[in-house]
Amino acid sequence: MEKHLLIFGLGYSGRAIAKAALAAGYVVTATTRGGATPEPGVMLVPFDAADSAIATATHILVTAAPDEHGDPVLARYREAIEHARKLRWVGYLSTTGVYGDAGGAWVDEDAPPNPGSERTRRRVEAEAAWLSVARPDSDFAADAAPSSGRAISIFRLAGIYGPGRSMFDDLRAGQGRHVVKPGHVFGRIHRDDIAHGVLAAMAREAGGIFNFADDMPAASADVVVEAARLLGVEPPPPVPYEEAVKTMSAMARSFWAENRKVSTAKTKAALGIAWKYPDYRAGLAAILQEEAAQRPL
Repeated sequence: MEKHLLIFGLGYSGRAIAKAALAAGYVVTATTRGGATPEPGVMLVPFDAADSAIATATHILVTAAPDEHGDPVLARYREAIEHARKLRWVGYLSTTGVYGDAGGAWVDEDAPPNPGSERTRRRVEAEAAWLSVARPDSDFAADAAPSSGRAISIFRLAGIYGPGRSMFDDLRAGQGRHVVKPGHVFGRIHRDDIAHGVLAAMAREAGGIFNFADDMPAASADVVVEAARLLGVEPPPPVPYEEAVKTMSAMARSFWAENRKVSTAKTKAALGIAWKYPDYRAGLAAILQEEAAQRPL
């Protein structure tokens, strides 16, 4: 049977996943609210006119963030998704921010959510809403999803980076900040590893909670220094966190207020994968190589 993927939200990660899905033989459709740049091979449909795409989808991926009213896709299409006869798998891109502050300790896929902000509380609610999406009715036709019910994958993503969205861009724009907070680490995941992991889950029609973070939680300062080294420039002067926080946005302060290391061992075992870029050094080097390959001769 032909595989049809419908992506709600063709943003930075969504485009990478769409390209990977096309390469894997999926027919790919994505929603837009207008103004989206077309992606070769991907059919675009207006967000408010996605009923027919839902009806033919075997796989649905949701990248849109919840707002104060909840998940926008479920608000508009919950009934259509619950009754989609061909649908076998749904994936939802969430955030490792749902784990909240762990005081620098490790958390894994079994750790209970402990959101520390309104933004991450909305994510926890959206995750629960997607996990509650009903299984197919017993009187559906023979081409309906399996009687055991469609799989729901929740992908909890660490900080996303990749070409066009990395410390290189900040340094080149003169906006890189070398903030030093001893003992504090961030998790991150390369855009292409998000696509790699999502495609593995789609192929297996796997359900459950999956953590997407590389194998080396690291201080922000370490990433700044490595990016500067690769560019052959001096890193910005170090600034103590106590000074830097005074000019941070509320969202930035919320990120720095939480400290955790995210384990992905169970995710990689369940999906049968290893990360293409297991640490920030490999990921940054790959970005530079990709940029060099795209420069005109």
